[in-house]
Amino acid sequence: MVQFTIVTPMRNEAGNIAALVEGIGAACAPLGPFELVIVNDGSDDATEAQAVALGRTRPWLRVLSHPQAGGQSAAIHSGVLAARGAIVATLDGDGQNPPAELPKLLAPLLAAGADPRLGLVAGQRVGRRDTLSKRLASRLANAIRAAALGDATRDTGCGLKAFRREAYLALPYFNHQHRYLPALFARDGWRVAHVDVAHAPRGAGRSNYTNFGRALVGVLDLAGVAWLIKRRKRVRAAEIATGGARDDRD
Repeated sequence: MVQFTIVTPMRNEAGNIAALVEGIGAACAPLGPFELVIVNDGSDDATEAQAVALGRTRPWLRVLSHPQAGGQSAAIHSGVLAARGAIVATLDGDGQNPPAELPKLLAPLLAAGADPRLGLVAGQRVGRRDTLSKRLASRLANAIRAAALGDATRDTGCGLKAFRREAYLALPYFNHQHRYLPALFARDGWRVAHVDVAHAPRGAGRSNYTNFGRALVGVLDLAGVAWLIKRRKRVRAAEIATGGARDDRD
């Protein structure tokens, strides 16, 4: 029985996939039964072929494929829907999220006596290995988002996260959802924990995002998430006794 699932979205990451899979296996095998779900998001290189080849010698590796690119949130969503574990962890497919950090994220959710109200453990990168322009753009975007949503997260763009599968699937889904998971989990009443994680330089290939592209969609996304939080109303229902006979045979 699978205890937890790792979901890794990939688009054109043929140069990074082998090392990433090896690192995930080494980091996760000591934690218990697990699976890795690689979601090939419409790659036009050898990413899918390499993932399938790696899976032939790793029974814990599964491969899903989108016929065309749907974006990171769509890939994560597909992976979580297919996940067999009650706990799911994610990391980016470009090799910049070190797999060795996964146990740190999973431990609070897998531990005996884990807080049942803890829904998400979010990684926050330290010592980022990105270009100066990318770091500055990310810092500005995070500051604006934190001020608007009050999610107490300084780095929501970090791909390293771990969460309860059913809690994630109950969230409203939309494109770019992965950037707002701390705010959305908190919106649903879950506790969110933060863990500092390392960051590595990209091993091969190039980023699928641009600073301008992130900024363009970020404005609309931020307004939409702020609206979702404002309109959320939690009401706890209580069963009313009817006095009818109850059949407990089932």
